[in-house]
Amino acid sequence: MTDLRIGVIGYGMRGSIARTAHRPGRGATVAAVADPDPRARAAAATAFPGARVAGDHREVTEAPDLDAVLVLTPDHTHADVACAALLAGKPVFVEKPLDITVERCDEILHTARETGTRLYVGHNMRHMPVVRIMRDLIGRGAIGTVKTVWVRHFVGYGGDWYFKDWHAERQYTTGLLLQKAAHDIDVLHWLSGGYTRDVQAMGDLMVYGDNPHRRAPGEPKTDDWYTEDGHWPPHSQRALNPVIDIEDVSLLNMRLDNGVLASYQQCHFTPDYWRNYTVIGDAGRLENFGDGPGGQVKVWNSRRSEYRPEPDETHEIPQAQDDRGHGGADPLIIDEFLRFVREGGRTDTSPVAARMAVAAGYQATASLRAGGTPREVPRLDPELAAYFERGQR
Repeated sequence: MTDLRIGVIGYGMRGSIARTAHRPGRGATVAAVADPDPRARAAAATAFPGARVAGDHREVTEAPDLDAVLVLTPDHTHADVACAALLAGKPVFVEKPLDITVERCDEILHTARETGTRLYVGHNMRHMPVVRIMRDLIGRGAIGTVKTVWVRHFVGYGGDWYFKDWHAERQYTTGLLLQKAAHDIDVLHWLSGGYTRDVQAMGDLMVYGDNPHRRAPGEPKTDDWYTEDGHWPPHSQRALNPVIDIEDVSLLNMRLDNGVLASYQQCHFTPDYWRNYTVIGDAGRLENFGDGPGGQVKVWNSRRSEYRPEPDETHEIPQAQDDRGHGGADPLIIDEFLRFVREGGRTDTSPVAARMAVAAGYQATASLRAGGTPREVPRLDPELAAYFERGQR
C-alpha cells in the first residue's frame, strides 16, 4: 500500500494526532507541517525528519503533492483553515470541536458538500472502549429504550489543561460547555439516538476566577505547567493565563428531539479526572465506574430493589491494543480517517453530530450567561444532514 502523504496544520497540544498518523511504510507519512510558532516548527522538524516545515498554513492547503490534511489548530481557526483545505480538494480531519459557533460549523459543512471533498471530525470518544461497551449494551436492549442520561464530568487537571493558555478565553473557545463538553454531548447523543433540541444551563467562574497568579501578557507557559501529582488543591495553581473569562463549574439540562431528557455537569474543583455516565432505559440502567482500563460498566435490569452494590451484569473496560492517546481512541480515529480518505463511505464519527454537539454547547453557554434562560438549538438543513448521513456521496 502506498503511503498517503499527510499535511498537518497546527503542531501544538494535539500534535500527538499527527505523530499517531505518521506511519511510514504502513499507510501514511507526515510530509508537511505548518505552524506560526517557531518552537512548534522546530519540534515538528524533529518528529518528522524530511517533512517540509513552514509558518503559513497555505504551504499545506495549496501543496499539490499532499493527499489529506489534519487541522489541529486552536478551535476558533478551524473553519478558516478547514475550508481552505476543502476548497483545495484535500480530504480534511478537523480536531473537535468543529468550531466555536454554529454559523462557522455550518460553513464547514456547506463547503464540504459544495466541493465534494471528504470531511472527518476527530470525536475520538466514539472509539473509547467504555463508550463502545455502553453503546453495545444499549443496542442489544440491555436496558430497554433509553429515556434519560446523566453525565458527571470530574475535571481534576482542568487548571493545567484549560486555564493556562487560550482555552481560558471565550473569544477562542466560547466556553467549556462547548470546548470541553462537546465530547460528552456527542457521546450522549450517540447513546441516546437523538440530538439536543432545548437547553438550560447555569454556571460560574468559581475555581480560578479570583486566583491572582497570572502570567504577564505574552509570557509563555512555565516548564512545569502540567504535573501528574502537583498543583493541588486548585488555589495552589500558579502562572495561569492572563485572561480567564470562561466558567469552571456548570450544570446543563437538555431535552432531545426524541424525548430523552439529559443532564451534564462539569466541575474543576474535584481532585479526580474522569467521566461518569448513567443511562436509564425503560427496562434497566447502566453506569460506568472509571472510564479506562480497570474500570467497569455495570447493568441493573432484572428486578426492583433497594440499593444493591452488586449489579446484574458487569463488563470490564479492556486495555486497548494501542493505548496511545485517550485510552487507545486516537489510533482508532486515525485508522478510520485513513480508510475514509482512501475509500470514502460512512464513519462512526459524524460531521453532523459534531455540528450538533457544538450547537448544543453554544446555546447552553448562551443560556448560562443569560441567567439560565432556556434556549432552542438551531436545526441543521435536512438536505445537508442527509448528504453526510449518506457517507458524503
